[in-house]
Amino acid sequence: MAATTAMCTSFKSELMQALHNFLLTGGNAFKLALIKTGMAGTYGAASTNYSNITGNSDEASGTGYTAGGAALTRVDPATSGTTAYTDFADVSWSSATISAAAAMIYNTTSGNRAVSVHDFGGTVTSTNGTFQVTFPTPDASNAILRLA
Repeated sequence: MAATTAMCTSFKSELMQALHNFLLTGGNAFKLALIKTGMAGTYGAASTNYSNITGNSDEASGTGYTAGGAALTRVDPATSGTTAYTDFADVSWSSATISAAAAMIYNTTSGNRAVSVHDFGGTVTSTNGTFQVTFPTPDASNAILRLA
């Protein structure tokens, strides 16, 4: 099937319900799970939970990668003009042999609810090396999560 880069629609509604807290101190815990190449499911705006990936057996696997993905370090939310944004520190798996086509950011504190899906635009592979996901600059034009 396929993955499309999108903020999950359920996440937008859950923001209105105060189910996601991105504050660095006292906020929720978020993770990044890798989605394998040749996925069976479809991931994007309609994704609602990390279980969407596991239910389809679509999580990447390999040496150096643990199911559930990696914990993310948040950047406190900020605003610029009329845009609110937040971001995360880069995350990596060292000495890893992994192939992935996409990733999902999800909230482990709030029932593994999906935040967003990110298509890598093709297969990204590491062979006994570092698999790194580099997040963009945390500003109103580039941050991984922006509300305008």
